[in-house]
Amino acid sequence: MAAANSGSSARVTAPPMLLNSITPANGATVGVAMPISVVFTDPVAASARAGIERHLKVTTSVPVTGAWHWFSDRRVDWRPERYWPVGTKVTLNAQLTGVADGFGRKGTHAYTHSFTIGADFEAFVSVPGHTMKVTHNGKVVRTMPIDAGSRTFPSWDGTMAVIDKEKSVRMTSCSVKITCNPHDPNFYDLTLPWDAHLTFSGTYVHYSTGDPRPGHGQGSHGCVHLSYANAEWFYDYVKQGDPVTITGSPRGKAAGDNGYADFDLSWSQWLAGSATGAQTA
Repeated sequence: MAAANSGSSARVTAPPMLLNSITPANGATVGVAMPISVVFTDPVAASARAGIERHLKVTTSVPVTGAWHWFSDRRVDWRPERYWPVGTKVTLNAQLTGVADGFGRKGTHAYTHSFTIGADFEAFVSVPGHTMKVTHNGKVVRTMPIDAGSRTFPSWDGTMAVIDKEKSVRMTSCSVKITCNPHDPNFYDLTLPWDAHLTFSGTYVHYSTGDPRPGHGQGSHGCVHLSYANAEWFYDYVKQGDPVTITGSPRGKAAGDNGYADFDLSWSQWLAGSATGAQTA
């Protein structure tokens, strides 16, 4: 004898679409080249990206034209066409509840991040000139001797927004895939001070004990070396999102997602990676 049908059915709940990170942090003050970077825990289908972009609402205290750009199926960044105006207050309202990612997952809640654009603090590195010029709100405030990457290990060209900074960082040739062999002449394992982080692949502006008086050569493994006093000065003033632009290196520009080198892409290249195009926030 068949069991009676109770008329009820099990509810099937879609797995959650989650965010791994939103950068910059809520309440941060950042530099003029800092993008909004949203990283999803799981892949997002190309077919779902326009819908997600429409639910990632950017508002600003002054009108700013910008757009989203997908660097991968997990990372999408929003940047203005040009650098942010100083003093702009920015809010991201990620209203993702119920929004689908195209792979069966749906957002379960909203996220809100607000941050402020601080002073326009920029650094311009000339590899062949062995100098770094620093400007504050457009005025040159310091020019310092530097050494950049060697011909074998050249620095990245292009504009890289500072990822973060630390008073000291352990730097090893093994971690950046140069060599793990302690007998190789390119092997190093050093803890060095006053480090401004430029790329995920390991580029920093910092002081090096192996290059205490920079300004005469190109002998680093890709980093920009300053003297101890200048490295400390730069560390004290630089903040996340400040642009560091390197020119004259043979390596070419850093990829846009190698840290926050978003401005290494032209505006047309940027829009080519957007599902919804330019918008005025």
